[in-house]
Amino acid sequence: MKSKTMLAIVMAGVCLMSVPAARAQAAASSDNQTISDQDIQLLRQDLRSQKKQLVAANLKLTDTEATKFWPIYDQYVAELTKVNNDKYAAVKEYANNYGTLTDPQALDLTKRLLAVDNAVAQLRMKYVPIVNGVLPGVKTATFFQIDRRLTMLIDIQLASSLPLIQNQQPQ
Repeated sequence: MKSKTMLAIVMAGVCLMSVPAARAQAAASSDNQTISDQDIQLLRQDLRSQKKQLVAANLKLTDTEATKFWPIYDQYVAELTKVNNDKYAAVKEYANNYGTLTDPQALDLTKRLLAVDNAVAQLRMKYVPIVNGVLPGVKTATFFQIDRRLTMLIDIQLASSLPLIQNQQPQ
């Protein structure tokens, strides 16, 4: 039963996340070929709100646990948002320069995105003992499992809305 509930929630999350991704794709393919900072900010706010709702629906907390956990969650998300600023800046740069990227630009974007992946992993490692200070081990593990799953869903949606980098220069 729990796996069916989780599957339903994940599917709902994918559906919810496809709307912001579609807006991003539409913005990227507009006449001026740019994504505004406001577009990205709105997409990110939508995703954070949806993610929090999915965490709340799947992480069964007592009132005492919830009182202690949600401020930590908000702090974690604030730090994660700062880390992800680099990801969304790279995505925006890629979208705004699609078709004209040079080899050095493409390598720089790759390195920046890999650095974001590393920073996210380090942030999670930092928060494991903090979350575990207010939640038992199974609930701590469940939270990070949910967090990773939702992040992967968001990343796959984002990745699928962007075309692969192609060599635009004659060889």
